[in-house]
Amino acid sequence: MVKNISLLGHKDHGKSTLIGSMLMETGSATKVRIREAEEYSKRLGKPFEPAFILDSFAEEREQEMTYDTTRAEVNYKDLAFSFIDVPGHEELIKNMISGASYGDIALLLVSAKKSEGIRDQTKRHLFISRMLGIENLVVAVNKMDLIGYDEKRFNEIKSGLANFIEKIGFKSENIHFVPISAYRGENLVRKSSKMRWYGGRTVLDLLYDFEERGTDSGGPLRILVQGLLVGKENHVVGKLVRGRVAVGEEVCISPTGLAVKVKEITVNGKKAKSAKIGENVALRFDKKISGDLRGSIICSGDYCPVPKDHIKAIIFVVKNFGKSPSIKFNGVDISCNSIKITKYIDTTTGEENTAGKITPLDAVVAEIELAKRIPAEAFDETMELGRFVLYSHGKFAGIGIIAN
Repeated sequence: MVKNISLLGHKDHGKSTLIGSMLMETGSATKVRIREAEEYSKRLGKPFEPAFILDSFAEEREQEMTYDTTRAEVNYKDLAFSFIDVPGHEELIKNMISGASYGDIALLLVSAKKSEGIRDQTKRHLFISRMLGIENLVVAVNKMDLIGYDEKRFNEIKSGLANFIEKIGFKSENIHFVPISAYRGENLVRKSSKMRWYGGRTVLDLLYDFEERGTDSGGPLRILVQGLLVGKENHVVGKLVRGRVAVGEEVCISPTGLAVKVKEITVNGKKAKSAKIGENVALRFDKKISGDLRGSIICSGDYCPVPKDHIKAIIFVVKNFGKSPSIKFNGVDISCNSIKITKYIDTTTGEENTAGKITPLDAVVAEIELAKRIPAEAFDETMELGRFVLYSHGKFAGIGIIAN
């Protein structure tokens, strides 16, 4: 079993170091990788840096900055944790968004150093994570070794973030603060003897106990259609993101409304009687399918979302998008006939921004009229059918979720 963890935080607060230390502390890093990191540290004239176990490219090591979303797998007890290390610097916020959208749990790093601490970007990462449906959060207050393991400073950061975190929608019972030293591996896997004032659990033990999202197979069937099998007009392939499907069931293809019966199911190249959430499937129907299936979904006959060309959305804005942007929804580009903003949100406070203008790296609530109908649902109902990417003149402008 694998748990996905979105690792968030400012660019210099120690995310890569944390992953490198976890890889070593859990025995998940090979001796070859550790030796390579040691040798590279020596060539750069630096003390050993655990982050070098993770960063793969020489230019990243030399500049001490991770440039793209990176995955690292840490084995602990009977689980594997896939840490999605996403860039913290603002020019790569798009990568951070795509990384966060695949996480079940967020692990936020905040440096305890006075010169670093809580930044606006720290809060924006939290805002995006909650917007994208992440409910469970561990806040690791890092670099405690550099401030003499000061409990008072830890509590300052904790109180400085707690109100904001709850204001944007996290529940207090799903939030944990842990004082750590990523460099020294303290309170990651093993408890630190230098912070006995902290009576809580280690980072990995907290992550271990959190339940991951997206594992419930209940609810009406939703399969994101990827297309027809070449040369087979009654075979459709897609990914099952909600519910289950079985041979003999009547299903519907939306938005066309075509009703078909499932005659055969193939999962991972093998015939199956049924398929469940998370599986890539090929379905053979009792009818020929024609036309462009991009953006279509297969759903339970009585529980298909009503195709709509008007949606209400919350959008995290990366750049100003003007009056007529476009969206990419379920792999399809769709023009927006109009977009009406009803609320502006300051993502560093969680409060409404009364300035009444679009500000990059803040959020808006908007009503959007699309050029075509789409089988969309609220993000809270079906995540994969409730999110989209916003473009302006062909350039990435933000990410949105569909609201009720």
